[in-house]
Amino acid sequence: MILHDIISSLLPAWRERMRVLARDHADVKVDEVTVGQIVGGMRDIKSLLTDISFVDPAEGIRLRGMSIPELLKALPKGRGSKLPLVGGLYYLLMVGEVPTLGQAQEVEAEWAKRAELPDYVHRMLKVMPKDTHPMILFSQAVMAMARDSAFTKRYHEGMKKDAYWEPALEDCMDLTAKLPVIAAFIYRYRYHGEKKVPKYNPKLDYGANFARMMKVSDKKGYAELSRLYFILHSDHESGNVSAHATHLVGSSLSDIYFAFSAGLSGLAGPLHGLANQECLAWLLEVHKKFGGVPGREDLYKFAWDTLNSGKVIPGYGHAVLRVPDPRFTAQMEFAKKRFPEDELVKLADLVFDVVPAVLKEQGKAKNPAPNVDAISGTLQYYYGIREFDFYTVLFGVGRALGVTANYVWARALGQPIERPKSVTTKMLEDAVAKASSSA
Repeated sequence: MILHDIISSLLPAWRERMRVLARDHADVKVDEVTVGQIVGGMRDIKSLLTDISFVDPAEGIRLRGMSIPELLKALPKGRGSKLPLVGGLYYLLMVGEVPTLGQAQEVEAEWAKRAELPDYVHRMLKVMPKDTHPMILFSQAVMAMARDSAFTKRYHEGMKKDAYWEPALEDCMDLTAKLPVIAAFIYRYRYHGEKKVPKYNPKLDYGANFARMMKVSDKKGYAELSRLYFILHSDHESGNVSAHATHLVGSSLSDIYFAFSAGLSGLAGPLHGLANQECLAWLLEVHKKFGGVPGREDLYKFAWDTLNSGKVIPGYGHAVLRVPDPRFTAQMEFAKKRFPEDELVKLADLVFDVVPAVLKEQGKAKNPAPNVDAISGTLQYYYGIREFDFYTVLFGVGRALGVTANYVWARALGQPIERPKSVTTKMLEDAVAKASSSA
Protein backbone atom coordinates (compact mmCIF):
# COMPACT_ATOMS: atom_id res chain seq x y z
CA MET A 1 0.00 0.00 0.00
CA ILE A 2 1.37 3.39 -1.03
CA LEU A 3 0.68 5.10 2.30
CA HIS A 4 2.37 2.30 4.25
CA ASP A 5 5.50 2.46 2.12
CA ILE A 6 5.90 6.23 2.31
CA ILE A 7 5.17 6.48 6.04
CA SER A 8 7.76 3.74 6.61
CA SER A 9 10.38 5.86 4.88
CA LEU A 10 9.46 8.98 6.88
CA LEU A 11 9.31 7.41 10.33
CA PRO A 12 13.02 7.22 11.30
CA ALA A 13 13.48 10.98 11.02
CA TRP A 14 10.19 11.74 12.77
CA ARG A 15 10.93 9.36 15.65
CA GLU A 16 14.32 10.97 16.13
CA ARG A 17 12.69 14.42 16.34
CA MET A 18 10.38 13.13 19.08
CA ARG A 19 13.28 11.52 20.95
CA VAL A 20 15.30 14.73 20.93
CA LEU A 21 12.38 16.79 22.22
CA ALA A 22 11.54 14.31 24.99
CA ARG A 23 15.16 13.61 25.99
CA ASP A 24 16.88 16.97 25.67
CA HIS A 25 14.17 19.63 25.96
CA ALA A 26 11.50 18.23 28.25
CA ASP A 27 11.77 21.16 30.70
CA VAL A 28 11.40 23.97 28.15
CA LYS A 29 8.24 25.97 28.95
CA VAL A 30 5.79 26.57 26.09
CA ASP A 31 2.87 28.30 27.82
CA GLU A 32 1.33 29.29 31.15
CA VAL A 33 -2.11 28.22 32.32
CA THR A 34 -4.57 30.66 33.91
CA VAL A 35 -7.49 30.10 36.24
CA GLY A 36 -9.81 31.24 33.46
CA GLN A 37 -8.49 28.56 31.14
CA ILE A 38 -8.89 25.85 33.77
CA VAL A 39 -12.50 26.72 34.61
CA GLY A 40 -13.33 27.75 31.03
CA GLY A 41 -12.91 24.42 29.25
CA MET A 42 -9.10 24.48 28.81
CA ARG A 43 -9.50 27.18 26.15
CA ASP A 44 -6.25 27.97 24.30
CA ILE A 45 -4.03 25.82 26.54
CA LYS A 46 -1.17 24.63 24.34
CA SER A 47 -0.95 20.98 25.36
CA LEU A 48 -1.74 18.84 22.29
CA LEU A 49 0.59 17.70 19.52
CA THR A 50 -0.44 17.31 15.89
CA ASP A 51 1.22 18.02 12.58
CA ILE A 52 -1.93 17.31 10.58
CA SER A 53 -3.65 20.69 10.96
CA PHE A 54 -3.40 24.08 12.63
CA VAL A 55 -5.94 26.90 12.89
CA ASP A 56 -4.23 30.16 11.98
CA PRO A 57 -6.26 33.07 13.46
CA ALA A 58 -5.50 35.22 10.42
CA GLU A 59 -5.86 32.63 7.65
CA GLY A 60 -8.01 29.80 8.94
CA ILE A 61 -7.31 26.10 8.99
CA ARG A 62 -4.04 24.88 7.51
CA LEU A 63 -3.88 21.21 6.58
CA ARG A 64 -0.27 20.06 6.62
CA GLY A 65 0.70 23.72 6.39
CA MET A 66 -1.53 24.54 3.43
CA SER A 67 -4.40 27.05 3.56
CA ILE A 68 -7.76 26.10 2.08
CA PRO A 69 -7.22 28.11 -1.14
CA GLU A 70 -3.73 26.61 -1.55
CA LEU A 71 -5.08 23.14 -0.90
CA LEU A 72 -7.92 23.36 -3.41
CA LYS A 73 -5.51 24.61 -6.06
CA ALA A 74 -2.64 22.18 -5.43
CA LEU A 75 -4.33 18.82 -4.83
CA PRO A 76 -4.84 16.64 -7.93
CA LYS A 77 -8.24 16.49 -9.58
CA GLY A 78 -9.93 13.67 -11.45
CA ARG A 79 -11.00 13.89 -15.07
CA GLY A 80 -13.73 16.46 -15.57
CA SER A 81 -13.62 17.66 -11.96
CA LYS A 82 -12.71 21.13 -10.73
CA LEU A 83 -12.33 19.98 -7.14
CA PRO A 84 -9.66 17.68 -5.71
CA LEU A 85 -9.90 13.95 -5.17
CA VAL A 86 -10.52 13.09 -1.52
CA GLY A 87 -7.83 10.43 -1.89
CA GLY A 88 -5.34 13.18 -2.63
CA LEU A 89 -6.26 14.96 0.58
CA TYR A 90 -5.87 11.73 2.56
CA TYR A 91 -2.44 11.19 1.06
CA LEU A 92 -1.48 14.73 2.08
CA LEU A 93 -2.78 14.28 5.64
CA MET A 94 -0.98 10.97 6.06
CA VAL A 95 2.29 11.80 4.31
CA GLY A 96 2.64 15.58 4.52
CA GLU A 97 3.31 16.04 0.80
CA VAL A 98 1.04 16.93 -2.10
CA PRO A 99 0.55 13.74 -4.14
CA THR A 100 0.66 13.27 -7.86
CA LEU A 101 -2.57 12.32 -9.59
CA GLY A 102 -1.35 8.73 -9.72
CA GLN A 103 -0.64 8.64 -5.98
CA ALA A 104 -4.07 10.09 -5.19
CA GLN A 105 -5.67 7.50 -7.44
CA GLU A 106 -3.78 4.73 -5.62
CA VAL A 107 -5.44 5.81 -2.37
CA GLU A 108 -8.81 5.91 -4.14
CA ALA A 109 -8.19 2.39 -5.51
CA GLU A 110 -7.26 1.15 -2.05
CA TRP A 111 -10.54 2.47 -0.68
CA ALA A 112 -12.46 0.78 -3.49
CA LYS A 113 -10.92 -2.60 -2.53
CA ARG A 114 -11.97 -2.18 1.10
CA ALA A 115 -15.41 -0.58 0.75
CA GLU A 116 -17.64 -3.67 1.03
CA LEU A 117 -19.70 -3.53 4.21
CA PRO A 118 -19.65 -6.63 6.46
CA ASP A 119 -23.02 -8.36 6.46
CA TYR A 120 -23.26 -8.32 10.25
CA VAL A 121 -23.13 -4.50 10.22
CA HIS A 122 -25.91 -4.39 7.65
CA ARG A 123 -28.05 -6.82 9.66
CA MET A 124 -27.46 -4.93 12.91
CA LEU A 125 -28.57 -1.63 11.38
CA LYS A 126 -31.74 -3.17 9.96
CA VAL A 127 -32.94 -4.50 13.31
CA MET A 128 -32.72 -1.09 14.96
CA PRO A 129 -35.99 0.84 15.33
CA LYS A 130 -36.73 2.82 12.19
CA ASP A 131 -36.84 6.11 14.08
CA THR A 132 -33.35 5.71 15.61
CA HIS A 133 -31.28 8.87 15.18
CA PRO A 134 -28.88 8.56 12.21
CA MET A 135 -25.86 9.37 14.40
CA ILE A 136 -26.70 6.48 16.73
CA LEU A 137 -26.80 4.14 13.74
CA PHE A 138 -23.56 5.60 12.37
CA SER A 139 -21.70 5.24 15.65
CA GLN A 140 -23.05 1.71 16.20
CA ALA A 141 -21.87 0.65 12.76
CA VAL A 142 -18.38 1.97 13.49
CA MET A 143 -18.26 0.21 16.85
CA ALA A 144 -19.48 -3.05 15.37
CA MET A 145 -16.57 -3.14 12.92
CA ALA A 146 -14.13 -3.31 15.84
CA ARG A 147 -14.80 -7.04 15.63
CA ASP A 148 -12.40 -7.19 12.68
CA SER A 149 -9.77 -4.76 13.96
CA ALA A 150 -6.29 -5.63 12.67
CA PHE A 151 -4.74 -3.56 15.45
CA THR A 152 -6.53 -5.42 18.24
CA LYS A 153 -5.65 -8.79 16.70
CA ARG A 154 -1.98 -7.92 16.27
CA TYR A 155 -1.74 -6.34 19.72
CA HIS A 156 -2.94 -9.53 21.41
CA GLU A 157 -0.50 -11.52 19.32
CA GLY A 158 2.30 -9.51 20.93
CA MET A 159 3.58 -7.11 18.25
CA LYS A 160 6.35 -4.64 19.05
CA LYS A 161 5.45 -1.07 19.97
CA ASP A 162 7.20 0.45 16.97
CA ALA A 163 4.94 -1.62 14.69
CA TYR A 164 1.65 -0.38 16.19
CA TRP A 165 1.11 2.06 13.36
CA GLU A 166 1.00 -0.61 10.65
CA PRO A 167 -2.23 -2.40 11.71
CA ALA A 168 -3.54 1.01 12.82
CA LEU A 169 -3.16 2.18 9.22
CA GLU A 170 -4.90 -0.96 7.96
CA ASP A 171 -7.84 -0.28 10.27
CA CYS A 172 -7.99 3.38 9.25
CA MET A 173 -8.04 2.51 5.56
CA ASP A 174 -10.80 -0.03 6.17
CA LEU A 175 -12.82 2.40 8.25
CA THR A 176 -12.58 5.40 5.92
CA ALA A 177 -13.36 3.21 2.90
CA LYS A 178 -16.61 1.94 4.43
CA LEU A 179 -17.93 5.18 5.91
CA PRO A 180 -19.51 6.53 2.68
CA VAL A 181 -21.29 3.19 2.20
CA ILE A 182 -22.53 3.16 5.80
CA ALA A 183 -23.69 6.77 5.63
CA ALA A 184 -25.49 6.30 2.32
CA PHE A 185 -27.17 3.11 3.54
CA ILE A 186 -28.35 4.83 6.73
CA TYR A 187 -29.78 7.68 4.66
CA ARG A 188 -31.58 5.46 2.15
CA TYR A 189 -32.85 3.12 4.91
CA ARG A 190 -33.80 5.74 7.48
CA TYR A 191 -35.62 8.15 5.15
CA HIS A 192 -36.56 6.09 2.08
CA GLY A 193 -37.07 2.59 3.46
CA GLU A 194 -34.44 0.92 1.25
CA LYS A 195 -32.85 -2.15 2.85
CA LYS A 196 -30.20 -2.99 0.28
CA VAL A 197 -26.62 -1.86 0.90
CA PRO A 198 -25.40 0.37 -1.95
CA LYS A 199 -22.41 -0.88 -3.93
CA TYR A 200 -19.18 1.08 -4.21
CA ASN A 201 -18.14 1.53 -7.86
CA PRO A 202 -14.36 1.08 -8.27
CA LYS A 203 -14.45 3.22 -11.41
CA LEU A 204 -15.58 6.25 -9.43
CA ASP A 205 -13.75 8.28 -6.79
CA TYR A 206 -14.73 8.69 -3.13
CA GLY A 207 -16.88 11.80 -3.61
CA ALA A 208 -18.59 10.54 -6.75
CA ASN A 209 -19.33 7.19 -5.11
CA PHE A 210 -20.96 8.88 -2.15
CA ALA A 211 -23.08 11.10 -4.40
CA ARG A 212 -24.19 8.12 -6.51
CA MET A 213 -25.06 5.98 -3.46
CA MET A 214 -27.06 8.77 -1.84
CA LYS A 215 -29.35 9.22 -4.88
CA VAL A 216 -30.51 12.57 -3.57
CA SER A 217 -30.63 14.83 -6.61
CA ASP A 218 -30.82 15.01 -10.35
CA LYS A 219 -29.07 18.37 -10.16
CA LYS A 220 -25.51 18.39 -11.42
CA GLY A 221 -22.70 18.91 -8.98
CA TYR A 222 -23.39 16.82 -5.88
CA ALA A 223 -20.28 14.72 -6.46
CA GLU A 224 -18.25 17.94 -6.57
CA LEU A 225 -19.90 19.19 -3.39
CA SER A 226 -19.17 15.87 -1.68
CA ARG A 227 -15.48 16.19 -2.54
CA LEU A 228 -15.41 19.75 -1.25
CA TYR A 229 -17.44 18.97 1.87
CA PHE A 230 -15.30 16.04 2.99
CA ILE A 231 -12.08 17.99 2.40
CA LEU A 232 -13.25 21.06 4.30
CA HIS A 233 -14.57 19.06 7.27
CA SER A 234 -11.62 16.68 7.55
CA ASP A 235 -9.76 18.24 10.48
CA HIS A 236 -9.63 21.31 12.71
CA GLU A 237 -6.68 20.88 15.08
CA SER A 238 -6.68 18.29 17.86
CA GLY A 239 -8.52 20.40 20.41
CA ASN A 240 -12.03 20.25 18.95
CA VAL A 241 -14.27 17.71 20.64
CA SER A 242 -14.45 15.03 17.93
CA ALA A 243 -10.72 15.11 17.24
CA HIS A 244 -9.75 15.28 20.91
CA ALA A 245 -12.13 12.51 21.95
CA THR A 246 -10.75 10.26 19.20
CA HIS A 247 -7.18 11.04 20.25
CA LEU A 248 -7.90 10.56 23.96
CA VAL A 249 -9.52 7.15 23.56
CA GLY A 250 -6.88 6.11 21.02
CA SER A 251 -4.13 7.04 23.46
CA SER A 252 -5.23 4.10 25.63
CA LEU A 253 -4.41 1.86 22.64
CA SER A 254 -8.06 1.29 21.85
CA ASP A 255 -8.43 0.58 18.15
CA ILE A 256 -9.67 3.28 15.78
CA TYR A 257 -13.22 1.89 15.81
CA PHE A 258 -13.56 2.47 19.56
CA ALA A 259 -11.74 5.79 19.30
CA PHE A 260 -13.69 7.19 16.36
CA SER A 261 -16.99 6.09 17.88
CA ALA A 262 -16.07 8.28 20.87
CA GLY A 263 -15.32 11.12 18.46
CA LEU A 264 -18.71 10.69 16.81
CA SER A 265 -20.38 10.84 20.22
CA GLY A 266 -18.78 14.24 20.73
CA LEU A 267 -19.65 15.36 17.22
CA ALA A 268 -23.32 14.63 17.93
CA GLY A 269 -23.43 17.34 20.61
CA PRO A 270 -25.29 20.62 20.01
CA LEU A 271 -22.11 22.64 20.64
CA HIS A 272 -20.16 20.79 17.96
CA GLY A 273 -21.61 18.99 14.95
CA LEU A 274 -25.20 20.21 15.19
CA ALA A 275 -24.27 23.80 14.39
CA ASN A 276 -24.74 23.44 10.61
CA GLN A 277 -28.37 22.40 10.91
CA GLU A 278 -29.04 25.20 13.41
CA CYS A 279 -27.65 27.72 10.91
CA LEU A 280 -29.86 26.41 8.13
CA ALA A 281 -32.89 26.41 10.42
CA TRP A 282 -32.31 30.11 11.18
CA LEU A 283 -32.04 30.94 7.47
CA LEU A 284 -35.27 29.05 6.78
CA GLU A 285 -36.96 30.93 9.62
CA VAL A 286 -35.94 34.26 8.07
CA HIS A 287 -37.03 33.11 4.61
CA LYS A 288 -40.43 31.99 5.92
CA LYS A 289 -41.04 35.16 7.92
CA PHE A 290 -40.42 37.45 4.95
CA GLY A 291 -41.76 35.13 2.24
CA GLY A 292 -38.38 35.14 0.50
CA VAL A 293 -35.17 37.13 0.75
CA PRO A 294 -35.80 40.27 2.86
CA GLY A 295 -34.41 43.71 2.23
CA ARG A 296 -31.22 44.73 3.98
CA GLU A 297 -32.98 46.90 6.57
CA ASP A 298 -35.55 44.20 7.37
CA LEU A 299 -32.78 41.65 7.94
CA TYR A 300 -30.87 44.15 10.07
CA LYS A 301 -33.90 44.61 12.32
CA PHE A 302 -34.63 40.86 12.46
CA ALA A 303 -31.03 40.17 13.49
CA TRP A 304 -31.33 42.65 16.33
CA ASP A 305 -34.69 41.18 17.35
CA THR A 306 -33.03 37.74 17.52
CA LEU A 307 -30.25 39.02 19.76
CA ASN A 308 -32.56 41.10 21.96
CA SER A 309 -34.73 38.06 22.59
CA GLY A 310 -31.72 36.34 24.18
CA LYS A 311 -30.99 34.07 21.23
CA VAL A 312 -27.84 33.82 19.15
CA ILE A 313 -27.39 34.00 15.41
CA PRO A 314 -25.84 30.61 14.61
CA GLY A 315 -22.85 30.31 12.32
CA TYR A 316 -21.18 33.57 13.28
CA GLY A 317 -18.16 33.76 15.55
CA HIS A 318 -15.23 31.40 16.07
CA ALA A 319 -13.06 30.53 19.05
CA VAL A 320 -9.81 31.11 17.18
CA LEU A 321 -10.40 32.78 13.82
CA ARG A 322 -10.42 36.55 13.45
CA VAL A 323 -11.41 36.53 9.77
CA PRO A 324 -14.20 34.86 7.75
CA ASP A 325 -13.66 31.12 7.78
CA PRO A 326 -12.03 30.11 4.46
CA ARG A 327 -14.19 26.98 4.55
CA PHE A 328 -17.26 29.26 4.48
CA THR A 329 -15.73 31.22 1.61
CA ALA A 330 -14.98 28.09 -0.42
CA GLN A 331 -18.55 26.83 -0.07
CA MET A 332 -20.08 30.23 -0.83
CA GLU A 333 -17.97 30.47 -3.99
CA PHE A 334 -19.12 26.96 -4.95
CA ALA A 335 -22.76 27.97 -4.57
CA LYS A 336 -22.43 31.29 -6.41
CA LYS A 337 -20.79 29.60 -9.37
CA ARG A 338 -23.34 26.80 -9.66
CA PHE A 339 -26.68 28.09 -8.38
CA PRO A 340 -26.42 31.83 -7.68
CA GLU A 341 -30.17 32.37 -8.07
CA ASP A 342 -31.11 30.00 -5.25
CA GLU A 343 -32.95 32.06 -2.64
CA LEU A 344 -31.23 30.50 0.38
CA VAL A 345 -27.83 31.19 -1.16
CA LYS A 346 -28.87 34.80 -1.78
CA LEU A 347 -30.10 35.00 1.82
CA ALA A 348 -26.89 33.50 3.21
CA ASP A 349 -24.91 36.06 1.23
CA LEU A 350 -27.07 38.89 2.57
CA VAL A 351 -26.65 37.59 6.12
CA PHE A 352 -22.88 37.65 5.54
CA ASP A 353 -23.21 41.32 4.60
CA VAL A 354 -25.50 42.34 7.48
CA VAL A 355 -24.95 40.16 10.55
CA PRO A 356 -21.24 40.84 11.25
CA ALA A 357 -22.02 44.55 11.50
CA VAL A 358 -24.88 43.85 13.92
CA LEU A 359 -22.67 41.66 16.09
CA LYS A 360 -19.97 44.34 16.12
CA GLU A 361 -22.54 46.90 17.27
CA GLN A 362 -23.69 44.53 19.99
CA GLY A 363 -20.08 44.25 21.14
CA LYS A 364 -20.12 40.72 22.56
CA ALA A 365 -18.55 38.68 19.74
CA LYS A 366 -14.77 38.85 19.42
CA ASN A 367 -15.00 37.52 15.89
CA PRO A 368 -18.38 38.17 14.22
CA ALA A 369 -17.34 36.65 10.90
CA PRO A 370 -19.04 33.49 9.53
CA ASN A 371 -17.68 30.02 10.21
CA VAL A 372 -18.03 26.87 8.12
CA ASP A 373 -21.48 26.06 9.50
CA ALA A 374 -23.04 29.29 8.20
CA ILE A 375 -23.37 27.88 4.68
CA SER A 376 -22.73 24.12 4.66
CA GLY A 377 -26.32 23.09 5.44
CA THR A 378 -27.63 25.42 2.74
CA LEU A 379 -25.67 23.58 0.05
CA GLN A 380 -26.87 20.16 1.22
CA TYR A 381 -30.43 21.49 1.28
CA TYR A 382 -30.15 22.66 -2.32
CA TYR A 383 -29.19 19.16 -3.48
CA GLY A 384 -32.13 17.58 -1.71
CA ILE A 385 -30.78 16.49 1.68
CA ARG A 386 -33.41 18.16 3.80
CA GLU A 387 -33.36 15.78 6.75
CA PHE A 388 -31.45 17.88 9.29
CA ASP A 389 -30.67 14.95 11.58
CA PHE A 390 -28.45 13.50 8.86
CA TYR A 391 -26.13 16.49 8.56
CA THR A 392 -23.90 15.37 11.43
CA VAL A 393 -23.38 12.02 9.72
CA LEU A 394 -22.04 13.90 6.68
CA PHE A 395 -19.73 15.81 9.03
CA GLY A 396 -18.58 12.50 10.52
CA VAL A 397 -17.56 11.03 7.16
CA GLY A 398 -15.32 14.02 6.51
CA ARG A 399 -13.95 14.27 10.04
CA ALA A 400 -12.78 10.65 9.89
CA LEU A 401 -10.10 11.64 7.37
CA GLY A 402 -8.32 13.93 9.79
CA VAL A 403 -8.71 11.98 13.01
CA THR A 404 -7.53 8.73 11.44
CA ALA A 405 -4.40 10.43 10.10
CA ASN A 406 -3.74 11.73 13.60
CA TYR A 407 -4.39 8.27 15.03
CA VAL A 408 -1.86 6.58 12.74
CA TRP A 409 0.85 9.11 13.54
CA ALA A 410 0.14 8.93 17.28
CA ARG A 411 0.80 5.20 17.15
CA ALA A 412 3.80 5.62 14.84
CA LEU A 413 5.47 8.12 17.18
CA GLY A 414 4.55 6.23 20.34
CA GLN A 415 2.52 9.02 21.88
CA PRO A 416 1.61 8.09 25.47
CA ILE A 417 -1.75 7.75 27.12
CA GLU A 418 -3.25 11.17 27.80
CA ARG A 419 -3.56 11.88 31.51
CA PRO A 420 -3.69 15.55 32.57
CA LYS A 421 -3.59 16.50 36.27
CA SER A 422 -6.61 17.98 37.99
CA VAL A 423 -6.91 20.56 40.77
CA THR A 424 -9.72 21.33 43.21
CA THR A 425 -11.72 24.55 43.42
CA LYS A 426 -10.07 25.24 46.80
CA MET A 427 -6.63 24.96 45.19
CA LEU A 428 -7.65 27.56 42.60
CA GLU A 429 -9.02 29.88 45.29
CA ASP A 430 -5.79 29.52 47.27
CA ALA A 431 -3.77 30.32 44.14
CA VAL A 432 -5.89 33.44 43.54
CA ALA A 433 -5.46 34.55 47.16
CA LYS A 434 -1.70 34.06 47.01
CA ALA A 435 -1.46 36.00 43.74
CA SER A 436 -3.55 38.84 45.22
CA SER A 437 -1.42 39.10 48.36
CA SER A 438 1.76 39.11 46.31
CA ALA A 439 0.39 41.91 44.14
